[in-house]
Formats: sequence, structure tokens, C-alpha cells
Amino acid sequence: MTAADTALTELLTSRIKDVPDYPKPGVLFKDIAPLLADAEAFGALTRALAERATALGATKVVGLEARGFVLAAPAAFAAGLGFVPIRKKGKLPGEVFAQSYDLEYGSATLEVQCDAFAPGERVLVVDDVLATGGTIAASLDLVQRAGAELVGVVVLMELGFLSGRERLLPHLGGAPLETLVTV
Repeated sequence: MTAADTALTELLTSRIKDVPDYPKPGVLFKDIAPLLADAEAFGALTRALAERATALGATKVVGLEARGFVLAAPAAFAAGLGFVPIRKKGKLPGEVFAQSYDLEYGSATLEVQCDAFAPGERVLVVDDVLATGGTIAASLDLVQRAGAELVGVVVLMELGFLSGRERLLPHLGGAPLETLVTV
């Protein structure tokens, strides 16, 4: 890790607030709202994501509903790239590809519009948190089904104790998975 990487990680970590017992007792929630409200930290995060998109040769940046939108859209703009949302079921008009996945209690479905990518387009997927990996894994499957090439995944924060990284390995197809902060 370079000095610049360390400085970025320290800046981001200093702006993430711990909220005990939210949303239920025993959970320590990592609130990124203070990071987003801080122009210096949010700007540094946006620049770092845009730099990764450019370095990886992405032609589009994908954000996952909902907080992934807040990170991916400005990064796409800063890199001069298009932005594509992956949304919860029923939120996108027109024809969509859908991918269901399991949650702790039940299941969920994500969707992307069928015409979101030109064939072979190079995509960077951005999200706020890598926890168990289910949401990101489903999104990676959608990107590939929609005809795009995955060039990488970048998440702001990885909850390493939940082993989501291992769950994602079969879905990455050799593309890198990068995290800016690991908890």
C-alpha cells in the first residue's frame, strides 16, 4: 500500500461513524453519511473511484441500489464515463435482466435494463459495502448476462469477518476486487 493509499484509507475511516445497536441490538452499523457530508472526504473518494475506472479501462460504471448510486454516479462523471444503475425488482422500465439471490431471511431480486450495455462494454461495479457478498454476486451475474465485460469491483468498505470476498470469487472471472476500508 502506498502512502497515498494509506492517507486515503485514514481519511475515509475517520469519516465513517460507528452506530451501536442499529438497526437492532448487537449490531455495530457503519454510517457513511458523515463521509458523504464532508467535501474533502467525498471528493477524495470520488477521485479514487474515477481513477480506478480509468486505470481499469472501464467504459461504464455500475452502481448498486441505493448507496452504490451515490458513489458510482459521481465517479462515472469524474472519469467521463456513463453510469448504469442496478436496481431492486420493479424499479426499472422496459425489458430487464433479473437475478434473484438469497438473503439472511428470504430472497431478493436485482434488475438491469437489457439495453444498458453495448456488447463487450467494459464495466466497473461500485458499491458501498461488501458484507456477505450476495448483492454484489447477483449484480456481477447481471452485468455478464447483459453482455458486458467486468473489469473490476471497488467497494468503499469490506466487512471482512463476514467472508463476502470468498463468495464473490466465482463471479469475478479474474477481475480484481478492491476495497478502500476493511473492517
